[in-house]
Amino acid sequence: MSGDDEERLRRWRLALGGGGDADGTGVVPEGRDAHIDAALSALYASDDPDASTADPLGAGLAASAPRAARWLGDIRRQFSPSTVQLLQRDAIDRLGLQQLLLEPELLDAVQPDVHLVATLIGLARAMPETTRSTARAVVRRLTEELEARLAARTRSAVGGALDRSARIRRPRRPSEVDWDRTVRANLRHYLPEQRTLVPERLIGRGRAAASLRRELILCVDQSGSMAPSVVHAAVFASVLASVRSLATRLVLFDTSVVDLTDQLDDPVDVLFGAQLGGGTDIARALAYCATRINRPAETVLVLVSDLCDGGDSEEALRRAAALTASGVRLIVLPALADAADADATDAAETADATDPAAAERYAALGVPVLSCPPDDFPELIAAALERQPLSLPRS
Repeated sequence: MSGDDEERLRRWRLALGGGGDADGTGVVPEGRDAHIDAALSALYASDDPDASTADPLGAGLAASAPRAARWLGDIRRQFSPSTVQLLQRDAIDRLGLQQLLLEPELLDAVQPDVHLVATLIGLARAMPETTRSTARAVVRRLTEELEARLAARTRSAVGGALDRSARIRRPRRPSEVDWDRTVRANLRHYLPEQRTLVPERLIGRGRAAASLRRELILCVDQSGSMAPSVVHAAVFASVLASVRSLATRLVLFDTSVVDLTDQLDDPVDVLFGAQLGGGTDIARALAYCATRINRPAETVLVLVSDLCDGGDSEEALRRAAALTASGVRLIVLPALADAADADATDAAETADATDPAAAERYAALGVPVLSCPPDDFPELIAAALERQPLSLPRS
């Protein structure tokens, strides 16, 4: 048998599991492969009534926090971070580890991801005080990772858009022209024989900052299917709140509305202020947001919701139309999350849960309904603030 054939059988053995040669490969895992096989068997062998229970974790994984913590340590040593997140997710969903997540010892061993943080937020009100500080530390690790990935791009894209939109677009008087920027932008039009520069376009000076502070409202559905979107929205809102020329507000809603704007200095506080689950009343949320808009023409309102409305959907559409007519730039995002933030089943359920008929009705009002992964969100907000066309793919 060639080396390639042996490697292929080895991989099949790890994928199929089983004991001895019962899987048909004839391969018995050794060394590191034996540790990988034991870790996978602890999680997946429970589906097989004939599976061996001789591994050190077996069906006891869901019944003991110390044993589960050791298993989490094992998979972190054997697998890449993305695979660890997938295995943790399956352990929570398949073996009922939700209650064990209330144990500090187990929380210390997990690798945070959006799915895990959403689970912790859902359990927040059941957590004893001894666990809460550990849970907050886990959530903070994820929010710091997301900020490190997204903050610089967000501030750059949004700050640039605000700077450009604050300038006089068509200066008509010499006093309105920013001559330094105009010269630098038109250097290619310098005529050396005439020793002069012929500007193709004039760049205006900035207007008074106090009169042009833009407003952004993130209005986020916190029903159960929207949990990853809530996590990302909390991080983005906290980053955007640090942009001085932008007034950022974060509103979470289900059948009630909670305004968490005063907590935006810490996304962890925002997330622990969320209450995932419950119904959805979009009309109530839009009505609240309308009361917080000071200058409609300078406001962008992003509604993050799958549009599965349990309230008065006709009233929600009327309020959306009124906001648009007043000059508010209203955008609907059915989700603000990566496909990797949910497993394949959850992703399919989320896609099926989005109400396509409602999306069409919002679009008919001139409200863009867009798919937007987190990495594209900074450019989306920048374009919205500049009143530019939004070119992300339609949901």
